[in-house]
Amino acid sequence: MKKTMNKTTKNNFINYGIVIAIFVIVEILSGTGNLSRLLTGLLVPLCVYTIAAISLNLVVGFSGELSLGHAGFMCVGAYSSALFSHIASDIPQVPRFILAILIGAVVAAVFGVIIGIPVLRLRGDYLAIVTLAFGEIIKNLINILYVGFDENGLHVATSSANLKLAAGGKQILKGALGISGTGALYKDVKHYFFPIGIILVLLTLFIVQNLVNSRSGRAIMATRDNRIAAESVGIDVTKFKLLAFTISAALAGVAGVLYAHNLSMLKVSGFDYNMSILILVYVVLGGIGNLRGSMIAAIILYALPELLRGFANYRMLIYAIVLIVMMLFNWAPAARNWRARVMEKIRGTKNKKEAA
Repeated sequence: MKKTMNKTTKNNFINYGIVIAIFVIVEILSGTGNLSRLLTGLLVPLCVYTIAAISLNLVVGFSGELSLGHAGFMCVGAYSSALFSHIASDIPQVPRFILAILIGAVVAAVFGVIIGIPVLRLRGDYLAIVTLAFGEIIKNLINILYVGFDENGLHVATSSANLKLAAGGKQILKGALGISGTGALYKDVKHYFFPIGIILVLLTLFIVQNLVNSRSGRAIMATRDNRIAAESVGIDVTKFKLLAFTISAALAGVAGVLYAHNLSMLKVSGFDYNMSILILVYVVLGGIGNLRGSMIAAIILYALPELLRGFANYRMLIYAIVLIVMMLFNWAPAARNWRARVMEKIRGTKNKKEAA
C-alpha cells in the first residue's frame, strides 16, 4: 500500500512539474524575445482548454459517464462572471477577478446539480443526450436575453426594445451580440492572465487528483467499474456520480471565466456543441482516465492548427494525421504492448542500478 501511495504521489508531482516547466520555458522565451505574437495569443486559451479537458476527464474517465455539455457549463460560467465584472466595476481589479472566478464556478456547479440530479439516476446515453440539449438550450436562451443595470438595479428583457433603463444606465448583454469590453475592465492585470491560468490549471489538477485518490474517488471509480457491485456494498451510486459531475461542471465554469475575460467580445456562438466535442476529443486521445494525457493532448491539438496556418493547403491534413497517430499510440493493442515493454525495461534498468 505504501508503494502504491508513493507511486501515486510521484505521478501527481510529475503532473504539477510539467505545468510549472511549461510556464518557466514560456517565461524564458518571452523574456528573451523569442516568443512570437501568435504563440503569445495562444497561451491563455491553452490554459482554458487544459482546465476543460482535465475537468471533463473526471466525468468521462473516472465516473464513466459521457457528457457532451461541457461547453454549456463553460458558457454559464463565462456569462455570469462577465456580468458580475461589469456590475461590480467599482471593486479593485484583483479581488473583482477572484470573485468573478468564484461566481463562475458556483453558477456552473448549480447548473451541474440541476442537470445531474434527474439524469444521473438513469443509465446508458441519457446523460450525453441531456447535457448536449442543455448546452444548446443555454446558447439559445442567452441569444435572446438583454441585460442592463441602472440606479434601480438589474434589468432583464427578451428584446432590446423592452429593456427600459434609466438615464445613465448601462446595457451589458446584447443578445446574440454578446458582452463587449470585459477584458478592458482588467487592463492593469490582463498581462497576468497567463500566470493566473497556470495557477488555475494547477488548482484544477490538485482538486481532481486529490478527489480521485480519496475515499470518494475510489467510490466514484467503483460505480464506474461495476454499478451493481458498488450498490451491493452500500455505495450511493447517484451521490458519488453527482459529486464528480458537479465538481467537473464547476471547473468548466472556471475555464469559462478565464475564456470570457481574455476576449474583447464574448459571443455565445463560440459555446456550441463543437466545443464540447473538441474537449471530448482531447480527453479520448489523451487517454480516458489519464490526466497527464489530457493536458498534453489539449496543448498539442489546440495549438497545432494555429501553428500550421503557414501551411494553408496541408494544415488540416497534417492535423488529421496527428489525430490518427495519437489515437493509434494510445489505443492500438500493438502500441500499448510496446509501451508496456518499454516501461518494463526502464523499471528493470532502474532496479538494477538501485541493487548495485
